[in-house]
Amino acid sequence: MLRMRGGWDIVSQMPTISEPPAAVIPEIEREISLLGDKIARVRETIGRVIIGQAQVVDQTLITLLSGGHALLVGVPGLAKTRLAATMGTVLGLNNNRVQFTPDLMPADILGSEVLEESATGQRSFRFIHGPIFCQLLMADEINRASPRTQSALLQAMQEHHVTVAGQRYDLPLPFHVLATQNPLEQEGTYPLPEAQLDRFLLQIDVDYPDLASERQMLLATTGVEQAVAERIMNDGELGRAQRLVRQLPVGGTVIDAILHLVRSARPGDVTLPEFHQHVAWGPGPRASQALMLAIRARALLDGRLSPSIDDVAALAGPVLRHRMALNFTARAEGVTLANVINRLVETLP
Repeated sequence: MLRMRGGWDIVSQMPTISEPPAAVIPEIEREISLLGDKIARVRETIGRVIIGQAQVVDQTLITLLSGGHALLVGVPGLAKTRLAATMGTVLGLNNNRVQFTPDLMPADILGSEVLEESATGQRSFRFIHGPIFCQLLMADEINRASPRTQSALLQAMQEHHVTVAGQRYDLPLPFHVLATQNPLEQEGTYPLPEAQLDRFLLQIDVDYPDLASERQMLLATTGVEQAVAERIMNDGELGRAQRLVRQLPVGGTVIDAILHLVRSARPGDVTLPEFHQHVAWGPGPRASQALMLAIRARALLDGRLSPSIDDVAALAGPVLRHRMALNFTARAEGVTLANVINRLVETLP
């Protein structure tokens, strides 16, 4: 097993590493080969349960292999909740689901202390763990919770521990959050603040399936027998895959492409002056880190040793769309965030 080297980043609590020496490359290739078969079985098994959403499944797996959290955005009925449950089963993770509502309190997620009295009359407080103490948390309709509750979840996502009554409680590892958001019903919701949006590695847009996929789904889910997820990996193997992701070498041209894409998305950059007048705020350095991890995970998912510029282009949207905002002028002129990101991708070398 390869040892981790280096410091700490701000995307997660896993250590970063420098580029591996040439002598270590064959060992990385062996690790990729050993994990490749299991990852392929994971994709196949999830694909039998979640029909017609191959890109969504891949992006969710990329998020988990990167050690991050994902925000799933889509209308009801597109299997977002089922995807999270299936991921937990197939990857062997302990998973919980919390339905976010306006009256949900932080204690409903984190847990609380209760006063107990023993047989001898001695009183003491005991902490009852909340549903957040799991390896995969499904936060359903996260934008319906109050900012106070969202802030409690933010600490857990970033620091991998919670604080209750001044006492620290560490979360299980690995720890991931798959949050869902309905883009249509915005009445009575609390939009996530930019700081919390930035903690999600990817924003995964879940769209309607195509005709062939929906036909297959209709036949597969209305019969007597339905596909059932089975465990393919365990948390130890997922942790090994997450460490391997951070050891994949990245070429200098790919690193330059990441920096070019992220920096050109910020206001004031001269790369695309016709678009920058429409950008209210752009992505920070955490976007570069997220893109670096995501392209490595995408390469591992496909059984490749190193990512390419094509990976940068493919993941530009999921990494940037929740880390940028357009101003009123852009909305008045009909410019969308997708237009801006696609144009930025076209400028990649």
